[in-house]
Amino acid sequence: MPRYDYVLFDADNTLFDFDRAEEEALRKTLEHYSLPVTRAVRERYLAINRDLWTRFDRGEVRREWLVVERFSALQRELGGNNVPEEMNHFYLSRLGEGAYLLPGAEALCRLLVPSCTLAIVTNGVAMAQRGRFHRSAVRDCFPFLFISEELGYQKPQREFFDEVLREMSIPDPGRAVVVGDSLAADILGAINAGLDSIWYNPGALPGRPDAAPTYEAHSYEQVASLILG
Repeated sequence: MPRYDYVLFDADNTLFDFDRAEEEALRKTLEHYSLPVTRAVRERYLAINRDLWTRFDRGEVRREWLVVERFSALQRELGGNNVPEEMNHFYLSRLGEGAYLLPGAEALCRLLVPSCTLAIVTNGVAMAQRGRFHRSAVRDCFPFLFISEELGYQKPQREFFDEVLREMSIPDPGRAVVVGDSLAADILGAINAGLDSIWYNPGALPGRPDAAPTYEAHSYEQVASLILG
């Protein structure tokens, strides 16, 4: 008998190679809008985007504003005059094409499927996340896909996970576990909701005392062992 019957997986950088998808989508966007395609520009975009998503996780800004502001801010620095709303739509369309899984992610999912019900729980933008999920090799492993933009709540809010538990009809929250790479969103969200968690931390990053996971795993093999017991 597995330790958990329900596994709530974060998507980006837990199962999906978001960095690769993001890099390709950004390159295509910069080229399309005649902006410099250089490492310096890419690094500046990433810094702007990372700061805005950190503010989003803290509940300081709205997603709808964030996804446009990142291109507005980039153009203020580069001197571009493209419409940021159009840039964002183009970027998300390209991002939705990048259904790249991290090495070993598909094998992990298929190992768990016979024993557990799997779900994706993500704060990503619905347009991109649905496109990537439906193009992915693991779409048949996940009967549930929960996106904060569609639920009206975001990780780490307790309400996000309350909705997930309700829609999945999970009778005993103790039989569910959250697996993710983000302490601020996934692990703190699990704590807020009273759920067990596995911090997927392949880079052995330092932890946070206010977001201590139930377990920490440095590989997919460890994740599987913790879930299946």
